Amino acid sequence: MIDNHILGPVFIHLFTAIIQLICWRKTVTQRFLSVGGSLLGLLLAFRLFSRVEENGILTMNAANWDAPFGIVFVADLLSVTLVLLTSIAGFAVSIFSSVGLSRQRMLYGYFPIFHFLIMGLNGAFLTGDIFNLYVFFEVIIIASFVLMTLGGRKAQLEGAVKYMAMNILASTFFLTGIAILYGITGTLNMADLAIKIQAVQNKTLIGITSCFFIIGFGIKSAVFPLYYWLPSSYHTPPSAVAATFGGLLTKVGIYALLRVFSLIFIPDDFTRTLLMVMAVFTIVTGGFGALIKTNVRRLFSYLIVCHIGFMIGGIALFSQVALMGTVFYLIHDIMVKTNMFLIAGVIRQLRGTLDMNKLGGLYKDYPKISLLIALVLFSLVGIPPLSGFWPKILLFQEAFTQQQYFFVIALIIGSFVTMYVIANMWAQVFWKNTPEGVTIDDRFKPMQLYRKLLMILPIAILAAATLYIGLNAERVVHVAEQISNELMDTTPYINAVLGTNR
Repeated sequence: MIDNHILGPVFIHLFTAIIQLICWRKTVTQRFLSVGGSLLGLLLAFRLFSRVEENGILTMNAANWDAPFGIVFVADLLSVTLVLLTSIAGFAVSIFSSVGLSRQRMLYGYFPIFHFLIMGLNGAFLTGDIFNLYVFFEVIIIASFVLMTLGGRKAQLEGAVKYMAMNILASTFFLTGIAILYGITGTLNMADLAIKIQAVQNKTLIGITSCFFIIGFGIKSAVFPLYYWLPSSYHTPPSAVAATFGGLLTKVGIYALLRVFSLIFIPDDFTRTLLMVMAVFTIVTGGFGALIKTNVRRLFSYLIVCHIGFMIGGIALFSQVALMGTVFYLIHDIMVKTNMFLIAGVIRQLRGTLDMNKLGGLYKDYPKISLLIALVLFSLVGIPPLSGFWPKILLFQEAFTQQQYFFVIALIIGSFVTMYVIANMWAQVFWKNTPEGVTIDDRFKPMQLYRKLLMILPIAILAAATLYIGLNAERVVHVAEQISNELMDTTPYINAVLGTNR
């Protein structure tokens, strides 16, 4: 079904960014524009999600050029779900940014760049053209590099160099894979590629090409052994920036893997084995890395890596149940990881540091805020019936069914390590008394009431979303099941893009 309103969530952020560029030095105006634009983007994302649920896959041909000759945008259930989650996370971060960033950083252009980043994310999820996917990836990389260096501190610049170097390498592999695909099929439309690649006789070349995409998307997703850039860079920018990165950027790589390896390259035994090995090592190394960290944001960075392995393993299993678990975990992870970095920002405001050796006494001083944070931590660990519990059940079930016992062991290790490090963090940061000789730099108490509320409100919004996901797991499982059906049987996607006569 053709719908010309698909790009609403993309254009609203583009226009918001452009208007904010006009209001460059008016930071108060930019704050209102950011929150208002994010709210409108969220409403448009809800509308698009509802239309896709009601009517099925929607398409839009740019400039009325029929596919596969023109650029097509496709809204299937996977893409609109991720657009909706991005919009929720973006709305929460925009509220937090309005009080959590210094005016100096706002004057450097934070808000327009932030909205360019959200625009790139939504565009990447909605495009049906693989080269257009690359273009949106580059928009994301450029915007995220600017956000990471905003303020120009030494640690930020060091982290940004590592981040940019690895992402340029990822883009090189991605673009090389696209070039080979175009050379052997003569098309860039993903639905058309799904048909034409089946006629290519040289299966070895197809296998090699798929490896370029695995490496490119693997770097962007931060999988073993390509993840070292993430813990070295995500702890350096402001908390609002880190929340956007931690919740959304690595998930674009997961989305790209799901899209490309369900539509174009159907995983064979070698690909599934390769992805499974990467998944197991990603879980183990990410988890063990978190064990030795005493900085809250560095700890969260390694947990991002660890839990990316859960989703990579689900793709490697490549069955309906496994993909349901992967999609469910993706939904859960975006909400929780975004919130974790916002929580880190609040902890810094409450104590002036993120070093757990210098933290303590938060539950005693701020019991209500601590209980709200505890709900998010329980969800991250996967305490039933919260959101992190249900997708693990699906992944465990399918791993046992396919006798992937190394993955089962990795899931157990990752789950117990997550529980241990979060329990240790809670004890160090919230339960123990403030260490003697440590000076508390509490910037939260002197804040005006409205600023305090605007700093806690985004955490409450994302916590409510996480609670909804866990307590309404049946509804989320239903959506995940529909998405996994579309990934296993891509005929409806192809017919929606190219026409039912193909």
